[in-house]
Amino acid sequence: MSNARQKPDLIAKLRDVPHVPGVYIMRDRINNVIYVGKARDLRKRLANYFTPARSKLADRKTRALIASIWDFDLHEVRNETEALVLEGKLIKEFRPRYNVSFRDDKRYYLVRVHFGDAIPRLSTTRLRKEDGARYFGPFPHGMALRTTLNWLNKKFGLRVCRPLKPGEADYKHCSNDIIKNCSAPCILRISLEDYKKRVEQACEFLDGKSKDLVTALEEEMLHAAARMDFEKAAELRDMVEDFKKTLIPTRTFERGARARVIRSINPMADVQELKELLHLEKAPLVMECFDIANIGTAHCVASMVRFKNGVPDNSNYRRYRIKSVTGQNDFISMAEVIRRRFSRILLEGRKVAADVAEFSQEEPAEALERVAATNTKFVTLPDLVIVDGGKGQLGVAVAELQKLGLHTLPIIGLAKEHEEVYRPGESHPVIIPHERGALKLLQRIRDEAHRWANGYHQLLLGRRVAESILDDCPGISKTRKAALLKAFGSVTRLRKATVEEMAEVPGISKVLAQGVKEFLESR
Repeated sequence: MSNARQKPDLIAKLRDVPHVPGVYIMRDRINNVIYVGKARDLRKRLANYFTPARSKLADRKTRALIASIWDFDLHEVRNETEALVLEGKLIKEFRPRYNVSFRDDKRYYLVRVHFGDAIPRLSTTRLRKEDGARYFGPFPHGMALRTTLNWLNKKFGLRVCRPLKPGEADYKHCSNDIIKNCSAPCILRISLEDYKKRVEQACEFLDGKSKDLVTALEEEMLHAAARMDFEKAAELRDMVEDFKKTLIPTRTFERGARARVIRSINPMADVQELKELLHLEKAPLVMECFDIANIGTAHCVASMVRFKNGVPDNSNYRRYRIKSVTGQNDFISMAEVIRRRFSRILLEGRKVAADVAEFSQEEPAEALERVAATNTKFVTLPDLVIVDGGKGQLGVAVAELQKLGLHTLPIIGLAKEHEEVYRPGESHPVIIPHERGALKLLQRIRDEAHRWANGYHQLLLGRRVAESILDDCPGISKTRKAALLKAFGSVTRLRKATVEEMAEVPGISKVLAQGVKEFLESR
């Protein structure tokens, strides 16, 4: 059964793109997201990709991207600032291969005000919490936000000190009152009621409800220019521009909103659809995916990523160094990591509850489920196990689960080339259409496992390159090198060690330690 799709006419599709700000999502032939971008004008921006005369002028990376584009999606927004916010969120969600920026875990700044504090103040944060505070933002322009907050604090005399409840002792070390930047509520120079009214006025400004202040600054800027005070006028002009950037209305695009933007990101709907397509007894609310990464014979590592309710459960990610094989053997490596992961869960289950010690009286999966019902901190078995690979990897994983008595645990294999889903005991794979959210969920967890494994592999490879410098150090054999690295952990820590500390390592004399020290300093 073929899952090939006909490539749409991108030039014809481009003609229907409107001249509005928004975000575009590029997909490859197997429907993976490979690039996310923003545009002030979607039509003009996309023309750079699909107009031959323009695409020929692109750099090598962009030409490679264009060659991989099979289709694209659009989402219109109200302004360029919203496009910037949505672009960042989608890049963090999809981690496209051609995007470099926004792939970390940082978020845009929010402004937080908690009127439950003794003396409220404006503060910045990157995370919105359910703590009863008021939040404003996000604000994509960090420098503009700082300028705005500095002006608001001076304008309304708000405190900027960090103590939760400042008093006279804190006032003695503060100079903001002296230079007229603070109304000093800590010593009741202003009543707390009047001070909180000032905070409310600052909040109204951040909410875009006090535009008269911006108008007043613009008038002051014009008066300064008329007086030939161009330095002051330029300062006010920059301040007004920062205010306008800060006060642009911006939606937050939380998970629910993002699911409406991109059909593939509706985690719980994707989970339910996967249950139906795979005919599972219950929805796979907890899934674990395993991947193997090796390049040559340098290192062989494995990763396990855990998704809960359709989204990453980062705290339960695991990484493994394969011990049972040297070189490339994905089957033995997969068997080892499955055995290690689920043996550990069974062992922890026995420790949590003594009454689960006799697994011979009931199925291990049932016993662990009973333990989990009374102990919320216990790491339970997943509802679905996913191995990155076809029949071979699935076969060895099933064999290991059977040895552990976990033969009832649902498991599938996801073959990357055609995104085919293999199930134990079935010769023909399940083909899930590319537009279905269930397949997109499997792709997300598989790609996350791949990223986690490759990241660990690169980390170990980097350490190996750093450690290789000792191979050129006179007098350092393989045994002595291993002893030094075992004692100090890395070459970086070895560089910081003293000669006396090195000499404490068995097999390293003080003369040799001095030689190692001088060698590392010369490099």
